[in-house]
Amino acid sequence: MSFTYKSLSAQLQKHVITDEEVDRQLHRLQQQTPRVAKVQDRPAQLGDEVVLDYAGFCNGEQFAGGTAQNQSLVLGSGMFIPGFEEQLVDKVPGEEVIVKVTFPESYHAEELAGKAAEFRCTIHEIRVKSAYELDDVFAKEVGGCDTLDEMREVMKESMQNYSDHNGEMELQDSLLRQAAATLDFTISEEELEKAVDEQMNTLEAQLAQQGLNLEMYCSFMSTTVEDLRKDARPAAEAAARNQAAVEKVAELENIQAEEKDIAATLDVICRQNNMTMEQLQQHYTPEFEKAVLRSVITAKVMSVIRENAQITEV
Repeated sequence: MSFTYKSLSAQLQKHVITDEEVDRQLHRLQQQTPRVAKVQDRPAQLGDEVVLDYAGFCNGEQFAGGTAQNQSLVLGSGMFIPGFEEQLVDKVPGEEVIVKVTFPESYHAEELAGKAAEFRCTIHEIRVKSAYELDDVFAKEVGGCDTLDEMREVMKESMQNYSDHNGEMELQDSLLRQAAATLDFTISEEELEKAVDEQMNTLEAQLAQQGLNLEMYCSFMSTTVEDLRKDARPAAEAAARNQAAVEKVAELENIQAEEKDIAATLDVICRQNNMTMEQLQQHYTPEFEKAVLRSVITAKVMSVIRENAQITEV
């Protein structure tokens, strides 16, 4: 079979966002976003959220990990050491409070377990949380819009763009897999292991964003790192095949990453991550540069494949 990347065919799945979907998203946002108001006419009560600075001392010496600034704490939540939160009740903004507690015997830091300590606290704000009504106030304070109707339209457009983007990505993935299937490609064991390493590194990065590591994930999923690597091999081989197809098309079409293409890609990265080009330069490692070049080439290759494909919109 000869390598084929032109005259392919695929379906573009088009989903039109409905008003009901927008309503469901609005309700989810309403539930996830309580209204926060400052309290200025009374002391703190259980259930309030306070913003405070604190510094922890044991035997007169400040200990590591016991200091924070502008920390948010809901009184009565049980998030802090037993007895801590109750001592902030009836206090007011600007007040300095000495909170005296005893660490539990089972406290994770052995050097503090079972010991008496005091926290020198300064309360900055008292806040109360309540549920928003789905009205223009919600639109202004949460959606950045003048009216709820305007917020609905903005949200619907955003949801439609997201759906369209996903549909386009699925289309391009289908076309690339079709082209890759016709490529005479055999991956060596060394290359496959390297591809599996990349899959595992991606998984570890995703877990880190959730405060997890690979060992914790394996424990939760009742599996092992060895089994994860074994399960990752088919996807890793497919990814390597796809990349080989991209490189083959780039070679046949003489596609290269030009400076203007790289600059445009870096500009998008900066805007998506709300950072300046100077800030991005701090992360510009050889691996990062390689990923950017690969992204530029892949985008150009997919443009060629898509332009020469027969697309049916469904």
